[in-house]
Amino acid sequence: MCGIVGAVAQREVSEILLEGLRRLEYRGYDSAGIAMLKHEGKLQRIRRQGKVSELSEACRETPPVGRTGIAHTRWATHGEPSELNAHPHASGRIAVVHNGIIENHESLRESLTKKGYVFESATDTEVIAHLLHHELKTSSDLRAAMDRTLDQLEGAYAVAVIDENHPGRVMAARLGSPLVVGLGIGENYIASDPQALRPVTDRFIFLEEGELVEITAAEVSIFGHNKDVVESRAVTLDERRDGADKGNYRHYMQKEIFEQPAAIERTLAGRVSDKHVLTHAFGIAAESVFREVGAVQIVACGSSYYTGLVAKYWFEEYAGIPCQVEVASELRYRKTAVLPKTLLVTISQSGETADTLAALRDAKDKNYIASLCLCNVPNSSMVRESDLSLMLEAGIEICVASTKAFTNQLVDLLLLVGAIGQYNDLDEAGHCELVEALKALPDVVKSTLKLDDQICHIAEKFVEKDHALFLGRGSHYPIALEGALKLKEISYIHAEGYPAGELKHGPLALVDDDMPVVAVAPGDELIEKLKSNLEEVRARGAELIVFADEDVTLRDDERVTVLKVPACAAMISPIVYTIPVQLLAYHVAVYKGTDVDQPRNLAKSVTVE
Repeated sequence: MCGIVGAVAQREVSEILLEGLRRLEYRGYDSAGIAMLKHEGKLQRIRRQGKVSELSEACRETPPVGRTGIAHTRWATHGEPSELNAHPHASGRIAVVHNGIIENHESLRESLTKKGYVFESATDTEVIAHLLHHELKTSSDLRAAMDRTLDQLEGAYAVAVIDENHPGRVMAARLGSPLVVGLGIGENYIASDPQALRPVTDRFIFLEEGELVEITAAEVSIFGHNKDVVESRAVTLDERRDGADKGNYRHYMQKEIFEQPAAIERTLAGRVSDKHVLTHAFGIAAESVFREVGAVQIVACGSSYYTGLVAKYWFEEYAGIPCQVEVASELRYRKTAVLPKTLLVTISQSGETADTLAALRDAKDKNYIASLCLCNVPNSSMVRESDLSLMLEAGIEICVASTKAFTNQLVDLLLLVGAIGQYNDLDEAGHCELVEALKALPDVVKSTLKLDDQICHIAEKFVEKDHALFLGRGSHYPIALEGALKLKEISYIHAEGYPAGELKHGPLALVDDDMPVVAVAPGDELIEKLKSNLEEVRARGAELIVFADEDVTLRDDERVTVLKVPACAAMISPIVYTIPVQLLAYHVAVYKGTDVDQPRNLAKSVTVE
């Protein structure tokens, strides 16, 4: 969600901070700000509602100067988007930036108000600034004051602080929200995501839960649970092509949709042989764990949850083992009964999704045989805290609405089905069939992307519409859900996904000539039943758009548009049919003129509940 950047150097750092914020724009935000310690030690703060570009313009008019600073992009949780609610928040000589939610902020605010502090914002973060300022009255030791302040906070946070009385230092801490330290030469940095600091360093330390860090230009000091030597914890990230480069594409979402064949090839590389899924790709202990798995529990949020719903069909059809799928925010707040020998699978693009991470941590008290994480970010909290992990290898995904991470999650889940299935009901022939289907997938996706022009043409039908319905059956029902979600996210058209067989149980009442209906129609064993469902829609006069297998006998007419999707093996069909619904949502949003890459009210990495 929100983005943090901080720096201490022997040179001016304002441009480092602003560039860091630009590189975090993909996370979603509504305001931005920067605080610097001037050369004489005085605090300078500039904040703006809106885009980072507006903050940059304000900084050109009144340039912030100094070698120590912090900056922030805010996604509103407490208080409306406004300049007063934007970070950094200040209390006298202190400036603070914060990601997360302070759950006891109301009681702290009341106590601080009685002590004479005046609040200018409606945020929970301003409590931290005043609380730290108050603690520094009893001791000038910034670290000790930070410890006492953090001890009083309930909730989740990544927080960074600068103080006029301690120039050349940034103090930071994390609990439930990610924070990394960037290591430079004669300068050091902190950020909520390594992407923010890639122009200045490729060496990072990923802070653990509960750790407090102090950075100066010369050194990094980490306090807390882990006393390892700082250098031994440094990780050097590879120099892949910069994902922040949009290239010749109009939007990041468009670029990321068309990157999917290459992304799928990356996630398959080194994980399949000629005939088998290579179990060791999931970790050294994977084989011993997978031999014992008798059930799977998948936990995720948003689009990742829908990939889990697809995997439920795969696990039960191909591997022959029960699979439960649940939204993380629901699972963590109810009493659960875990089947014997259950593997917990968490899915998250960022590896920092608050509810999914909390569900993983809660699971340590349950009867799971092991935990496995599918994630796109090495060294994320979820990866570090899981027993096994498999990286999505999707590359940096900038657009808030997930595309290539979604398809790579599906690919990796099918790999997991193959790896576990070989010790259950998936025989040798079935295993070979799965591997062959996966190997063919990049080329099938390339062919499917050729539908782009046709989909662009039909997308214009949605421009004046307020509602849409997406239908699918079997393992393609979750793809209907994902298509509806994508349309909602980026075009702001209300859309619902339904199992086609449920039409008669309520949704059919909504169908008329003003509600387009999108159907996912592969040529599987359910196609005849789906055709009957579509006839029910056609009879109500709805505009019907059908993505159908080449062999499915459906014809265009005045109210029906059929787009033929390349034929493919049944087990990879849900992945292939994801592509058309992504393209449809993208082109509708472009026609409507919305902010495709940064839709309103949404964030890329949801690090709060």
